[in-house]
Amino acid sequence: MTTENTNASTNPVSITFQNTEDARPIIDAITADNPQAEVSHFPSMVKVDCPGRLTINAGSVSDRIGRDWDPQELHLSVISLSGNIDEDDDIFELAWN
Repeated sequence: MTTENTNASTNPVSITFQNTEDARPIIDAITADNPQAEVSHFPSMVKVDCPGRLTINAGSVSDRIGRDWDPQELHLSVISLSGNIDEDDDIFELAWN
C-alpha cells in the first residue's frame, strides 16, 4: 500500500479557543490578518481553520485590546491546536512543515 504525499502548504491548520471575552480580540485579529480563515462558533468554543498557515500578530491583538499583548497570553484561552508552532515576541504561527 502506498500513501499519497499531500502538499503541506495547503493542509489546513486550526486553533480552538474558549468562547470568552479574552479570546474575542485574538479571533478578530486572526480574521483580519488571515482572510482565508474560517471561523466556526459553538456555545463554549470558537474554532478557526485556515489552509496552509495561520499567523497571529501581536500588534493586531494589541490594537484591539489597547495594550501590549504577548503571544504567550494566547495559551490562557486555547483549547486545542493543529499544526506546527512557530512563535516569538511578535507572532504566533501555525503551519505544517
